This record gives sequence, C-alpha cells and structure tokens, in this order.
Amino acid sequence: MNILVTGGAGFIGSRYVRTLLAPDETPDGPGAPRVTVLDALTYAGTAANLPLGHPRLDFVHGDIRDAALVDKLTADADQVVHFAAESHVDRSIDAAAEFVLTNVVGTHTLLDAALRHGAGPFVHVSTDEVYGPLESGSADEEHPLRPTSPYSASKASADLLALSYHRTHGLDVRVTRCSNTYGPRQFPEKLVPLFVTRLLDGGRVPLYGDGSNVRSWLHVDDHCSGVDLVRTRGRAGEVYNLGGGTELSNRQLTALLLDALGAGPDRVTPVADRKGHDTRYAIDWTKARDELGYRPHRDFGAALAETVAWYRDNRAWWEPLVRSLRERPAR
Repeated sequence: MNILVTGGAGFIGSRYVRTLLAPDETPDGPGAPRVTVLDALTYAGTAANLPLGHPRLDFVHGDIRDAALVDKLTADADQVVHFAAESHVDRSIDAAAEFVLTNVVGTHTLLDAALRHGAGPFVHVSTDEVYGPLESGSADEEHPLRPTSPYSASKASADLLALSYHRTHGLDVRVTRCSNTYGPRQFPEKLVPLFVTRLLDGGRVPLYGDGSNVRSWLHVDDHCSGVDLVRTRGRAGEVYNLGGGTELSNRQLTALLLDALGAGPDRVTPVADRKGHDTRYAIDWTKARDELGYRPHRDFGAALAETVAWYRDNRAWWEPLVRSLRERPAR
C-alpha cells in the first residue's frame, strides 16, 4: 500500500508520517505502507522534520495546486491523507488570498486526482474553528459551520467541497476536525512554541486582550492516532471530531508556560485583541470514541512539560525559524 500524505513536512503531518513508518524493524513486513510526502516546504514546513533515509519514505517537493504533479502522485497512491494547509489565523486576516488558493483550490486539485485514480479513503484534516465560537456546550459533527476568520472560512469551504465529492461522486472521503494541537516541532508563530521560545531567549510574550479566550488542547500524538483511526476504521462521507479534553483560557495557559520556564508575570505584554477573535472553541468527540475507539491518552501537564523540554533541548531546530520570522517583511 502507498499512502500519499500532503503537508507531511509540517508539524502534525511529519508526526503522522513517523507513526506510519514505525516500527523501523519491519520496513517491508505485511501491512507496512510506503509513504509519499508531498510538501511545498513553505515557511512552516521543513524536510528536517522527516526521516528522509527511511526505506519506505519518498519525499516530493511540490505544491498541491500543481495539477500535473498531483495527478502523477495520486495515480500511484492507494490512499490520501491531506494535511497541507495555510493555518495561521493572523496571516489570514492580513492576506487571505493564499489561504483560498491553498486550502480550497489545492484541496480541489487533490480531490479531482483522487477521483480520477480511485484513491481512497481520502482523509481531509480540518479544524474545530469551522464551527465558530461557542459560549457554552460543545459542537458535535452536526453543528452548523460558522467560521469567523478567512482561515477557518477557507477550511470550512474545503470540508464542504471534500464531502461533496463523496455525495456526488461516491469518493471515499472522511473528514477530521481537531482541537488546538501542541507538541514538538510546531512552527514558532503558534502560541505554545512562540511563548516557549521567547521565554527561553529571555524575552516577553504577547497576550491578546484580557486573555479570556478559551481553547481545548490536544497533543500531536493523540491527534495523529485519531487521524489514523479515521483512515483505518472510519466511514466514507463522515466527519469525526478529535478533541483533547483540556480546556484553558489563554491566560491560564500563559501562566502554566511562565511557571514551566521559571518566569514571572512581568514577562507578559498585553496587546490589542485581534480582529474577530473567537471567544471559545469546544468539540464533542463522542462519535469518534464510540465508533472508532478514539481517546486522547497524553496527560496535558506531563505532555506540556515534555514539549517545553523539547524546545529547550533543540535550539538548533527552532532558532533558524525564529530568525526567518523576524526577517519576514511586514505586510
């Protein structure tokens, strides 16, 4: 079996690729898939995230909007797991065009190729942000889509497009929607690695507004195990929420990170809230639990401590990325 993984050099995608390639001691054993990674290596993806010498891994540097390349790779693929996306909300507010082109047009290009070549299941990895903010309760898979930002709107559009290929053409499409994900190798413009790397460098961290916005947190290992359960046990045409179970305000998470790094509240700089900042996300993952046996296993406190330790011990990985962020021209 050959599995095409788009965005496989990014944070979550590369972790997922590593799970597909384990265990190393049976590289050619029954059920051990070959993995082809397609990644454009934009600012948030790096080939250093991948075990490039692995005998079951093929890496292709390219864009999911390149129809000829996508067609060629999909012709050789039995299944597709689609992580590739522009995902940073702030960037989408400043310049939405790239989000539409990658998240919507790129997804369409992949779906067309998968349909032509009969590649399935096609697992489309999405986000809880498509549901929009909730004042109370949790969104299940039937909850209306009410995206706020251009990022979440582009992902909602891609979700609906993917599901339409199942309903119209019968393509085996399965959609996952996840909570905020954290862990090693996350690009340092996201909250957890941004705060950790700045604190490690002796700097200050920005906190939007009063810090009351609430998110549910999911470790990358639990996210990847959920995606693979959907790939192997999910049903065609279905959406599965993958939640983490730890709900924190941004202020609470900031306090935990300050404590983990021995820093005080004087290292926090309040900044103006961003446009359309959603107050709270929360998802109900009962369906994935009952149908697939999905459960998050990583204890948040221990996993957050491990994440902080990884950044402390791997400056050579993140320092060049931080420099590249500082050198990016302002929009």
